[in-house]
Amino acid sequence: MLGISKISFLNPGVLYLLFLLIPAIVWYVLKNKTNRAGMKISALDGFLNTPHTYKHYLQHIIFGFRILAVALLIIALARPQSVDKWEDISTEGIDIVMSLDISSSMLARDFKPDRLEASKELATEFISGRSDDRIGLVVFSGESFTQCPLTTDHAVVINMMRDIQTGMIEDGTAIGMGLATAINRLKDSKAKSKVIILMTDGVNNMGEIAPVTAAEIAQSFNIRVYTIGVGSRGMAPYPVQTPYGRQYRNMKVEIDEEVLTDIAEITDGKYFRATDNNQLKQIYQEIDKLEKSKIDVKEFRKKSEEYLLFVIIAGVLLFIEVLVRNTLLRSLP
Repeated sequence: MLGISKISFLNPGVLYLLFLLIPAIVWYVLKNKTNRAGMKISALDGFLNTPHTYKHYLQHIIFGFRILAVALLIIALARPQSVDKWEDISTEGIDIVMSLDISSSMLARDFKPDRLEASKELATEFISGRSDDRIGLVVFSGESFTQCPLTTDHAVVINMMRDIQTGMIEDGTAIGMGLATAINRLKDSKAKSKVIILMTDGVNNMGEIAPVTAAEIAQSFNIRVYTIGVGSRGMAPYPVQTPYGRQYRNMKVEIDEEVLTDIAEITDGKYFRATDNNQLKQIYQEIDKLEKSKIDVKEFRKKSEEYLLFVIIAGVLLFIEVLVRNTLLRSLP
């Protein structure tokens, strides 16, 4: 439950009367410049360096008290009220598992700096914006494993995301295994919505489970799968191991879009193709819009009158003014 308190005025138009205090202040300043008491003496030599007494300054302070008191009374007439607002917020989060291809082809340079780093960076932005959801992380290439189980501690997920590198497991592209491992993390979830975001840049060539079979299993658990094909169209610079170390050669981009589309359609998800960093960012933004947590808000308000405090302070200031004028600043006829 969230509580917020602020001040509002029942009669805000009365506050315009505060502007009338400006000419009163101007009048007082001009009056004190021209209205001075006089007396006849033979010479001024003995009075030139005479310092002002405390009464000289006190009379200006007293005038300030009067102006402040009038201002407080005007504010009191405007009827200030404190507004306490409570919001009962209940959220139904979404469980999301991100399944990321980390095969060596993800080092291709058609994304900047490469496919894997671009995917990690944009996935991190996506995770940071899903504050009400549990998020998990699965990686796959020739086989798959869980990098991070479902958790609401997004800092942990982001740190685990940053640690992902190619070569962590056997090379290859086992899309079915990457999907199956993600399903295993979600099948017992009680969330109102269960989602897998599967990202790959290749064609399924390894693993014991066919991608479409894994998609049918996901459907049986009411898990929706968004698939993303990562890679430009045509040719791209791929890393190749040579006797002189890793080099990059332009090779044809091959993504099994038909299988990725089938996975999305079977699970009531959607297939996306990302050919550069900007498109991949837009895809994450679209998925973010499609999968919103349900938030129920009940709002309660309570108003309390606050004018009494202003009246009391104004009364005290006026009392001090009257007291001082009739004691310390009392003038004789």
